[in-house]
Amino acid sequence: MGDDFGREAGDAEVKAMQALLEIELASGVLGLSTGLEYDPGIYSSTDEVVALAMTAASSGGRYISHMRSEDRAFHEAVEETIEIAERARLPVQISHMKLAARELWGGAADVLARLDEARAAGLDITADVYPYEYWQSTMTVLFPERDFTDREAARYALEELVAPEGMIIGRFGPDSTVEGKTLAEISAERGNDPVTTYLDLIAESRAARDRGDDGRESIVATSMTFEDIATLLAWPHTNVSSDGGLRGAHPRGFGAYPRVLGRYVREEGRLGLEEAIHKMTGLAAGNMGLPDRGVLRPGAPADLVLFDPAAVIDRSTTAEPHLTSTGIERVWVAGTVVYEDGAVTGALPGKVLRRE
Repeated sequence: MGDDFGREAGDAEVKAMQALLEIELASGVLGLSTGLEYDPGIYSSTDEVVALAMTAASSGGRYISHMRSEDRAFHEAVEETIEIAERARLPVQISHMKLAARELWGGAADVLARLDEARAAGLDITADVYPYEYWQSTMTVLFPERDFTDREAARYALEELVAPEGMIIGRFGPDSTVEGKTLAEISAERGNDPVTTYLDLIAESRAARDRGDDGRESIVATSMTFEDIATLLAWPHTNVSSDGGLRGAHPRGFGAYPRVLGRYVREEGRLGLEEAIHKMTGLAAGNMGLPDRGVLRPGAPADLVLFDPAAVIDRSTTAEPHLTSTGIERVWVAGTVVYEDGAVTGALPGKVLRRE
């Protein structure tokens, strides 16, 4: 579709996508992934996603999705995901599931009840969750209609989704001096209200990009509650994820798994130790269709972590997102030590994992 992606795909375009997907499936990809809250996926219809999911299903592939909404239209997005699973008949994973709007807070149990109902009807629906009340994405993701001059949409976002003091600028190409500051702080410095500042920052970013300059931007924003996260994590079909890279402004890239072991297991007692480890290993691998990963048995790859359950904890924060965790003694990948004595060894035994 090229640059003409702001619409639903036509039949010929869907067929072309299916042909591309078939090539990748033959190469061993795990399945189909969508980001339906982002460009260009936000413009796709449910029917075209189902058509592609059916292609993945025909080769034994899976479907994983950042759903179409995690806030305003959360329940509709859950229902769309269930519909895709029902129509395409393949395993479906909800990626980094969250309730990211004030009106949704406290509703995790109801969401899980709906997913349990779908599973009872024979649908293989699973999920993953990262253990933070804040996420990282773009400033524009909170505008589902993609009208970045809409003051009402901006006002709703700052009142119902993320407060100005809870929105931290992680990256801002046009002016790096605002990085690390909250929207509230930047608004005070500029002498504007938060809605105006929010829209101005988006406009500055897009203008820089149009000029060919660095228009990249990202935010770290608080939108969830600990109780909802703990409830979602405890669901038997939820595995732990990070949803984060190692160079981002969000601490999850460095701290997600030790945070679960230290805070959710040891400090809060919301998960048992064995349960948490299973959610990071065998369950995570199983949810991705990799049955020989994340298990301790003869013949399986020796991917192992030696840690101290009494000491393991995350140290990374939004101020210092790249701090390594404590309590991790040694890490093996496929039987080779890749981390010990607080540092990587330089060994690179990893390999691309293909669908089995």
